[in-house]
Amino acid sequence: MLIADQLCCGRHGKAVLSGVSLQLNPGEVLGVLGANGAGKSTLLATLAGELPPLAGTLTLNGAPLAIQSAHQQARCRAVLPQTPSLAFELGVRAVAATGAYPFPELSPPDLDALLERTLSLADAAAFTTRRYTTLSGGEQQRVQFARVLTQALAQRASGEYRALLLDEPTASLDPRHQLLLLQTVAQLAREQQLAVLVILHDVNLAAWWCDRLLLLADGAVAALGTPQAVLTPGHLRAVYQINATVTPHPHAPERQLVCFG
Repeated sequence: MLIADQLCCGRHGKAVLSGVSLQLNPGEVLGVLGANGAGKSTLLATLAGELPPLAGTLTLNGAPLAIQSAHQQARCRAVLPQTPSLAFELGVRAVAATGAYPFPELSPPDLDALLERTLSLADAAAFTTRRYTTLSGGEQQRVQFARVLTQALAQRASGEYRALLLDEPTASLDPRHQLLLLQTVAQLAREQQLAVLVILHDVNLAAWWCDRLLLLADGAVAALGTPQAVLTPGHLRAVYQINATVTPHPHAPERQLVCFG
């Protein structure tokens, strides 16, 4: 399990967040919300091992993350960055297949079956014969989603911990594909016991699809808990500096609907 205790995160030696304590539980989707510059991407990059913590402890499966090799980490967690880039003229299927690099033991038939599944889950199967660079931004994002799903769902020992870290995965997607992506993430979290952390800007998408929410503001955790406990007018005002009304969702009263202004 990925566990942070009193984590201090920053870039170039300058702290952005401090006192962050959380754990990514199997079978759960944790949504991260906050205003621009709140430190959401810095937190994800630290949890992914891409940035060293400035203080606190960060462990993966009981061992300090810092002493684990990139290969060890890649077999346990998959990361979708905010702006994935690709400098090579690769086909869509080849890009999705890079998610299997940490698993050389996969046989060609198993890899083919896995790619067929993940490209379908990402709704990217229709353009598998095209070059990645010819796709629109939203289509490229769907291919990158297929890549991290390939990494997260690659064959491994039963019960092995797997984490999926997604940085604004819905940003370039149309509403249908935003819902499809988050529905897929939530379903896989339940069925495959994935531990998911997803950074979102849409508060209502987070309220609908996430099991727990982490609100960041003023360089610290403003709230952490269920959507019902976290999405209050007071918390939202502290995070976004704007008034918010929170009401039961008209289609699901157990969920919340947030209106700003």
